[in-house]
Amino acid sequence: MDMKLEFIVLPIADVGRAKNFYQTLGWREDIDKGEGDARVVQMTPPRSDCSIMLGPSLTSAAPGSAQGLCLVVNDIEAARAELVGRGVEVSEVFHQAAGGLPLANAQGRAPGLAPDRGSYFSFASFNDPDGNGWLLQEVTTRFPGRLW
Repeated sequence: MDMKLEFIVLPIADVGRAKNFYQTLGWREDIDKGEGDARVVQMTPPRSDCSIMLGPSLTSAAPGSAQGLCLVVNDIEAARAELVGRGVEVSEVFHQAAGGLPLANAQGRAPGLAPDRGSYFSFASFNDPDGNGWLLQEVTTRFPGRLW
């Protein structure tokens, strides 16, 4: 059976503001239909198979409550520089001092690239206007069995 993650609903307060932010990131607009509480916007990051869905009544989750959303990039420094160039406030590059994935808080984070620039272990973070938290994660070599 094939199963693919198609979209993620993001809890936002203002559809227009969120749409503008994700357009600033260079994301493609797939859908913008309806008005008011019935408005639905779908945006897709460049070369991604998974999109985000924005709408005032798509979820009961509080705006900004989505955390740990991950965007995989092949060059964390270049991706960070591009977002900063687009006016997005992005953290400095970091890694977990003890290795592994970053915690929800900044505890255990060490500045700079992961030692030996190991694939999967260098990060940067940013938030959308509602506070939904995104991670950039550098992946240069996939674990066995994973497609790029």
